[in-house]
Amino acid sequence: MKKIILLFLLLFGVGNLFAQEQNGGSVTGVPFLLISADARASGMGNLGVATAPDVFSQQWNPAKYPFSENKLGIGLSYTPYLSSMSNDIALLNLNYFNKINERSTYALSLRYFGLGETVFKQNESDQGQAVTPNELAFDGSYSLKLSETFSMSVTGRYIRSDLKIQEVDATGSVASTFAVDIAGYYQSKEISFKNFQGIWRGGFNLSNLGPKLNYDVNSGSESALPTNLKLGGGFDFILDQDNTLGTSIEFNKLFADDSNSITGGLGLEYVYQQFFALRTGFYNDNNGSGNHNFFTVGAGFKYKTVKFDLSYLNSTSKQASSEDNMLRFSLSFNIGDSPASNVKEEEKIVN
Repeated sequence: MKKIILLFLLLFGVGNLFAQEQNGGSVTGVPFLLISADARASGMGNLGVATAPDVFSQQWNPAKYPFSENKLGIGLSYTPYLSSMSNDIALLNLNYFNKINERSTYALSLRYFGLGETVFKQNESDQGQAVTPNELAFDGSYSLKLSETFSMSVTGRYIRSDLKIQEVDATGSVASTFAVDIAGYYQSKEISFKNFQGIWRGGFNLSNLGPKLNYDVNSGSESALPTNLKLGGGFDFILDQDNTLGTSIEFNKLFADDSNSITGGLGLEYVYQQFFALRTGFYNDNNGSGNHNFFTVGAGFKYKTVKFDLSYLNSTSKQASSEDNMLRFSLSFNIGDSPASNVKEEEKIVN
């Protein structure tokens, strides 16, 4: 029965379902690009444009990479989706970054959204044929420090969407296109306050600028990309050499014909001795419907160069959400750690 339900979701536009969940009712193509793909950002309320850099910065703000404390990193994330209906719908995310020098970094990533296997039957006696709709995005970015505190990046993205079922629509085909992101990131030097040190952070990312997706050339039907602007800021309270509390706020604007809302969230991350982290956050859709609000928690554990993160999402929406009780898992390897302090002692400034 679950497979039959999933089949109808595919036939009537699975993309619309996820777009509505992610964007407060807005409908665009390939909305999986807006799904938070890593556990660290997800644990802080799906925030990442102005948080401290990590392996998974590619989705949120690649301009953060030059400020990374690591020479290079590799990360893999897994997100089960619609787990209450099926056990084979998932988002996979693979990331890699490498600092060319102290000022520039390149990064690659692959996001694969598998919609599981569904058996399509013409009638009850038909043995059926298995179909596996899927979507993917392959990214490459280059980021450059323009000063000691500010960097920018440009990202190129290839997008492929295979949601059409040939047995239902013979004219259906795989749609593909490309997109570009432009991002910027600010990170202050470490500032001395009376009882603690602090770092200011800020960032923006204008993502998915590109041509529409066309699944059927003859019909002229096109789907716009989820062009989105993220803008955020944050402050890290460095309480002592062992304890840091990071705070973040972020706002999102989706540029779609039927979307006039701005969504946003708040996130907190407590880090102890760089090997243990606790996170929480809240995301709010202020379009008045209240259909996409949620609370998140998460944790991270680091042993030498290996880091494991997990997060949990609890929906507080008025209506049922496909994201409720969602878990995410991330594993990353960071090579070339620098000292725990983000800056050299002589670079600190007194407030």
